[in-house]
Amino acid sequence: MRFLITGGCGFVGSNVAAAVLGRGDEVTVFDDLSRHGSAENLKWLREQGPVNFIHGDSRNAADVELAVTGTKPEAVLHLAGQVAMTISVRNPRLDFETNVVGSFNVLEALRRHAPEAAVVYSSSNKVYGDLRTVDLVEERLRYSSPTHPRGVDESAPIDCQTPYGCSKGAADSYMLDYARGFGLRTAVFRHSTIFGGRQFATYDQGWVGWFCQQGIETKKDPGRAPFTISGDGKQVRDLLFVEDCVSCYLAAVDRMERARGEAFNIGGGIENSSSLLELFEFLNGELGIEMNYTQLPWRHNDQKFFVADNTKARRVLGWTPRVSKEEGIRQMLAWVEGIRN
Repeated sequence: MRFLITGGCGFVGSNVAAAVLGRGDEVTVFDDLSRHGSAENLKWLREQGPVNFIHGDSRNAADVELAVTGTKPEAVLHLAGQVAMTISVRNPRLDFETNVVGSFNVLEALRRHAPEAAVVYSSSNKVYGDLRTVDLVEERLRYSSPTHPRGVDESAPIDCQTPYGCSKGAADSYMLDYARGFGLRTAVFRHSTIFGGRQFATYDQGWVGWFCQQGIETKKDPGRAPFTISGDGKQVRDLLFVEDCVSCYLAAVDRMERARGEAFNIGGGIENSSSLLELFEFLNGELGIEMNYTQLPWRHNDQKFFVADNTKARRVLGWTPRVSKEEGIRQMLAWVEGIRN
């Protein structure tokens, strides 16, 4: 198959591109190389096989149209986007143009030039807002939800909050509506936390990798200044290792007749959920340290609990995550240590 991957030099994009190359498929990655680490990921991708690279910006409709007409893709993974909630608050126009306008440009180019392509879009759990309707119990290290023992499913009401939630929610809705209104073969995946190799984490995006980095720095220098967290550290997300994310996307491409026009909550599931404090406890034991942090106020509209109920994805796509959070964190530590060196 001919694959076009927007944001193909990013964290998830480069991992998917490598997997597609490994299948023997034809891969074009489209990226503006603006994010830290993207140039390094492109260099690594070129070592994996014959990848075609297009330097372009999804906000530019002409760039997107040239990429679609030039590659005639049979599968499109639309992963280009602004991915940090904090940046969306500082620069909501950039967030809107990247996530909404960029996604609209992709859909329009496909509608005109490749309407039969299978299209996968990476959305966000932030489309559900702060999930205040989810009942919570505060435990020693985490919040849990007795009413959602398997996590949150797709029946949760859309409640877009923050510029990031609004922009991802708008693009999410466009993807689903272009399946209904124009017959495009689109599927939407609402993620929370994806982590793993090729991720160049920062303080405002990629929290598992960022705190793994803080743990390694603490091991090197136990007396270093404390790092910061927002909130009480008991907020919970489910951790999805990037290899499992890749297998989910490829399952959707292969089963697009069943996935078309559908949205899926995708994550590691309840068994792979973790709070910040639980991650710190694991890192303390794994690295032989004591994580030293200070608390900042809660971020606006932060979710105290989001775990994806993967039931729909298991039924429709035959997909379930395979990598445990413990194994994934150990691989994340090895990756962070590698890029430090």
